[in-house]
Amino acid sequence: MKMCILFPGIGYHCDKPLMYYTSRLAQSMGYDVTALKFSDFPEGAKGNKEKMYKAAEHALSQAEKQLADIDLSQCDEIVLVGKSIGTKAALALREKYGFTAKAVLLTPLEMTFEHAAAQSIAFHGTIDQWASTSEIERLCREHGVPLHEYDGANHSVETGDVFRNIGYLCDILEKTGEFLLD
Repeated sequence: MKMCILFPGIGYHCDKPLMYYTSRLAQSMGYDVTALKFSDFPEGAKGNKEKMYKAAEHALSQAEKQLADIDLSQCDEIVLVGKSIGTKAALALREKYGFTAKAVLLTPLEMTFEHAAAQSIAFHGTIDQWASTSEIERLCREHGVPLHEYDGANHSVETGDVFRNIGYLCDILEKTGEFLLD
């Protein structure tokens, strides 16, 4: 069995474009998809280091509860898809339980890289308001994580141009598909 687990972000749920289409891609590649739902994050987390760490711990706790009935040891292949705070929760879960899984990091945060990031791929908008481009570049280099950047895109990998956004989304999906086939 192949399993894909979606770890959403704060306000970026699994029905939004990056997560929705990545889940559809995974399904088309034979993965069973489990979409986690996170709620009740601390207010005002953006820019507040303490609240961001609380949000990450909260996401990890909710992920553990939602995955409690799934025996991941029965999976032949696992891929974790995280968005923003979900990238930290995904890598923290993988590290805590010691299972092997590829990770797709959609707009990771600097704190994401406090965990082992092997077997990962990252996507980042160059005007991401939640993460410094220079820091994400540095951390991806240090961890050997391929980084794909999108010029003028924000934390949702969106710009003011809908056609450019769709082009970026297509590029992310193509690169994710290639990554999953490796």
